[in-house]
Amino acid sequence: MSGETIGIVGLGNMGGRIARRLLAAGERVHGLDARPEAAGAAGVEPAASIVDLVAVADVILLSLPDSTVVEAVVDGPDGLIAHARAGQVVADLSTASPASTRRIHGELAARGVEYVDAGISGGAKAADAGTLTIMAGGSSAALARLAPIFAGFARQVHHLGPSGAGHTAKLLNNYLNGVSLAATAEVMLAGRRAGLDLTQLLDVINASSGVNFATRERFPHVVRGDYLEGGLSVDLMAKDVRLYLELLQELQLTSLTGSGVLGCFSLASSLGYGDQISNRVVDALGDLAGGLRVGDPPAS
Repeated sequence: MSGETIGIVGLGNMGGRIARRLLAAGERVHGLDARPEAAGAAGVEPAASIVDLVAVADVILLSLPDSTVVEAVVDGPDGLIAHARAGQVVADLSTASPASTRRIHGELAARGVEYVDAGISGGAKAADAGTLTIMAGGSSAALARLAPIFAGFARQVHHLGPSGAGHTAKLLNNYLNGVSLAATAEVMLAGRRAGLDLTQLLDVINASSGVNFATRERFPHVVRGDYLEGGLSVDLMAKDVRLYLELLQELQLTSLTGSGVLGCFSLASSLGYGDQISNRVVDALGDLAGGLRVGDPPAS
């Protein structure tokens, strides 16, 4: 237990789970979400506004969809920057633009507030188990202070470097996640159309060079009809791929694979899967093949 009072902004799919893990660890947790009922569902003390949350919290965690939402929370006369107190620490668990992160870091530093970008990975299952991985950017002192709090919901914490390094690593990781998911969805559909037993095909792939997180952790469930609802949505995956491509532009690098990956998730969004788990990309690609589903029995 850290002995700090913790405020969490964003009590959705991941933030709510993290809040419950922290409560189970004996932490004092206050929460704020756009949905008034979210604090009660997470079991935390509700805060009426950012101003109220900042007034009671020593450490503030942000668990928000993207930099646009983060900036709406931190900027402006009622935002975090205007009301944060010297000595507070803010950890941004979102997947966000490193450039935006560095700007916020500088403005909070001017008020004596530490800002750590702390991208999380592992999904809903790891959040429930308290085994997330954290990719962090910021000062060593801030990371040391956050360590007992992070221990409540993460198994590994990697300090990547200064401000922005954590969110950069998270974008790189999430892009590979999107690549493997989109490619595996395509391969599973091809296996189905070719008449292969998909469970057996996955066994082969997972013992071979094509193995990846999607073949090992996602599609053994999907081919049985369980899409693992509750994880990263199609729209958020598309957002992460866009952020990755923006990062490559800043780094003056070229992606020859990015347009295809973005196209897969943008297609899924346009077909109505946007707010569903990103695994549903396989159904969007199946729609293009006349309604093919990997959960259907193999053709005889």
